[in-house]
Amino acid sequence: MFWTRRLYSQTTRSPTGVVFMNMGGPSTVKETYDFLFRLFSDGDLIPFGRFQNILAKFIAKRRTPKIEKHYQEIGGGSPIKYWSEYQCKKVCEILDKTSPDTAPHKPYVAFRYANPLTETTLKQMLDDKIKRAVAFSQYPQFSYSTTGSSMNELYRKTLELDPNRSINWSFIDRWPKNNGLIQAFSELIQEKLHEFPQEDRNKVTILFSAHSLPMDIVNKGDSYPAEVASTVYAVMEKLNFKHPYRLVWQSQVGPKPWLGGQTSTIVKKLDTNDDIKGIILVPVAFTSDHIETLHELDIELIDECKNPQKIKRIESLNGNEVFINGLAGLVKDHLESGELYSHQLELDCVLGGESAKGTFKHPSELFGNHSE
Repeated sequence: MFWTRRLYSQTTRSPTGVVFMNMGGPSTVKETYDFLFRLFSDGDLIPFGRFQNILAKFIAKRRTPKIEKHYQEIGGGSPIKYWSEYQCKKVCEILDKTSPDTAPHKPYVAFRYANPLTETTLKQMLDDKIKRAVAFSQYPQFSYSTTGSSMNELYRKTLELDPNRSINWSFIDRWPKNNGLIQAFSELIQEKLHEFPQEDRNKVTILFSAHSLPMDIVNKGDSYPAEVASTVYAVMEKLNFKHPYRLVWQSQVGPKPWLGGQTSTIVKKLDTNDDIKGIILVPVAFTSDHIETLHELDIELIDECKNPQKIKRIESLNGNEVFINGLAGLVKDHLESGELYSHQLELDCVLGGESAKGTFKHPSELFGNHSE
């Protein structure tokens, strides 16, 4: 057992795997039920206790027709797989040039609730003889319910599929103030500001919308709210705080208390205020388009407002070159540092992992060289 956060030695020159980890989304409408069932079955994300499996089946079955319709309305499925594969491929192409000592770099995507699932990707990596891999969370801001859940699933599938621990893993578990992320958001906001008449720009409000989180999880000491706020503050620093702004929260599910104020509530309140000449929505916790941007914001929210012409959403990060270069730089720095994970992850596991099932007590049980 290595109770350390640093690698002891460089592995052989097999490809370095770069694995983009996210919740995913159904690429086709027919995958919707399976996606929802996996999501609601995850006690790290939505804790239902001993009734987890029963409630997951009930909720997934009940919500599937409505969510299927939403996916039909945005083109027949989520684009998150396409953009994740694109971003990871581009990052590896950059790394082959900027980090020759760890080249070649091979891109992979591992989703928690949709294809390609973690076990599918891990099997492919083993077939490809990967010996060194970076698990790269595509949630810029850490939550045990999201990044932590992907981490736990990687551990469970590693024990099942790679019991000899042939892959030496490390983890990029958070990056809320990554330069590429902050620069890309600030540039996209500035571009959107220019779509308003010049005389109105100073009276445009910026709303940073992030996926909400159940208060049950927040009250455990989860770092997500603070890390999202740090992203927002860093973006506004880039913009010299020239505009009023707020952090708001979207995508609440179920009757339990969640982080607020809700995006829809705040937007509708500002929408009818004559002193506010415009609203810019910034999906600050998402790295690409998916149903929360394309449907929840663009269709459900904006179309329901009394003055939809006042509301504009920035382009999602998707293929943004500034953002992708920032990701590549982040992986390069991580590989050069030799660190296995951030200084915060051990505390995250102490605070968030009490009710997690089938996982480790300390992240060193997953990350580092376990083949010796």
